[in-house]
Amino acid sequence: MHMDDRQGNKQHQVPSHFLLASATLSAPSGPSTEQLAAPVKLSEMDSVSWSNAAVAVATVLAISRVMKLIEGRKAVNYLPGLVIPFQPFSIPGVIFPETSWNPGLIWTWTWRKTQNLYERYNNDTVAIVPYLVGSPTLYTRDMDVGRQIITAGHRTTEFGKTDSMSGALLFWGPSVVAVEREIWRKHRRIVGPAFNNETYSLVWDTTKQIYNEWISAEGWTSKGVIDVPVMQALTFKFTLIIIATCGFGFPFSWIEPPRNSPEEMTLQESFKIISETTLFAVSVPKWAWYIPTKWVKSTRKGYDTMREFVKSQVHTRREEIRNRDQDADKRKDIFSLLLEANENEEGEKMALNDQELVGNVFALLFAGHETTAHTLAATLGFLALDVDLQDEIVTQIQEVTSGRPDGEILLEDYSRLDKVLAAFYEGVRMFPSGNVLIREAKQDTVLNLPKQHGEGYNPLPVKKGTHVIVDMVGVQYNPKYLADPDEYRPSRWYAKGGNQKEDLSESEEYTAFSVGPRSCIGRKFATTEAVCLLSHMLRDWKVEPLLLPNETKAEYRQRVMQGVMHLTMGVRDVPLRFSRRK
Repeated sequence: MHMDDRQGNKQHQVPSHFLLASATLSAPSGPSTEQLAAPVKLSEMDSVSWSNAAVAVATVLAISRVMKLIEGRKAVNYLPGLVIPFQPFSIPGVIFPETSWNPGLIWTWTWRKTQNLYERYNNDTVAIVPYLVGSPTLYTRDMDVGRQIITAGHRTTEFGKTDSMSGALLFWGPSVVAVEREIWRKHRRIVGPAFNNETYSLVWDTTKQIYNEWISAEGWTSKGVIDVPVMQALTFKFTLIIIATCGFGFPFSWIEPPRNSPEEMTLQESFKIISETTLFAVSVPKWAWYIPTKWVKSTRKGYDTMREFVKSQVHTRREEIRNRDQDADKRKDIFSLLLEANENEEGEKMALNDQELVGNVFALLFAGHETTAHTLAATLGFLALDVDLQDEIVTQIQEVTSGRPDGEILLEDYSRLDKVLAAFYEGVRMFPSGNVLIREAKQDTVLNLPKQHGEGYNPLPVKKGTHVIVDMVGVQYNPKYLADPDEYRPSRWYAKGGNQKEDLSESEEYTAFSVGPRSCIGRKFATTEAVCLLSHMLRDWKVEPLLLPNETKAEYRQRVMQGVMHLTMGVRDVPLRFSRRK
């Protein structure tokens, strides 16, 4: 059961079973004269006592839930929204199936057309108040509000990460993704310089190399048509190799995945386990890791394999840096540059310890792997559905590479391939991996909500402990920012007036990589990788949807191009057909 608060006034709507329980508590009761005179057996007395105790406990629980509901409505200043049993990000909210009374983890995607709360209440900020489990929560698809939260969280103590979110992000150790304010600045100082032009050159060259390995190892060189039932099976492997090779200098290749030792599972197998079980890992108590089942043992082995490999790499690479001759060539991967920067700070307050180094390795590795893999699959899926758009992009690739042997594509072409970049940007927008940005009010504060019609703001008092979620799906599909937001339209991001719109980080139009100083640090890494791979694939192959018998493209899109939640939000399995271009 959920309650739908449409009025936004200060009348408390309370579930009927709560009112019944309260009435039971207040109704006069007691034994009659006849009952007092009658002999009572001990067993009957025990039964009556247990019954009364049960009623009392149920009544107390009911009253406590009523009070939680009332306090929750006060916390969000009676903003219109839903009253439901569980907050969507609570454990029950995640475990129970999606229903009208339990919206689910990605309700902002699944409800965006059928039960769009923002349109229902004619407001870009709505409330969800749970009466059983979880904190009162504000959801907003207004980036003006989002910027207030992001800025306040970065500069002041008004907003911060929730305890559960911090616990999940700190699972591997403190990192530039998990920490806040002054500690974040310390991590950013070490990690930031590792993302530079030399790194992006390495990304481009490695992407070309791995693409050629892929085509050869998968047998595509001898085929004219290739059917791929699940595109993510290839893009996940590809992005893992790129982030591992360019990000950390790990010995990954398409043909022979690395192992710690011959009897150990591969790092790719380990990574697959981790990406599929992160929710389990961050939410269960420690003793659950020792449940004697095959699944738990395999999961623990996956985590132990990756953890030991990274720890050994930290030790080995540090010794290599310390013992290296001054004239020797330096490694150019991000991990080595990070360690190099940290060695320069050794003994200073700004240096990171081993746990912090490992935390940053895992944060960057996991963030860069799954998100890019899903977006590449989604981008190819959308391009497969629009032949004219695909041909337009291929024409640009051919114009840029005209006159070169075999249509060679160079890093210098990156800024000229704005239509390829735009196709990827639009894929990110359609399926934003960071689908929510979660913060908690650490003190009583005020948010200024833009008025729906006209200029000015409405102040909204926010109580300490209230969660505020920037709904990035809602932002990307908000018609206030984009016309026809449900349409895949890369031309939104084409170069205009001769100015290449390569960096959209400060644009109100494009926010899928987040905004402000905490926006995605690996953005240029991802776009360099994506532009290189997509340019080579579209140069060589025509991409089509792999349809079911008698299925139309519209039916394919409805079946396939839908959001799902993994470690981050992504797209369903994308089946594609590749035909060699002449």
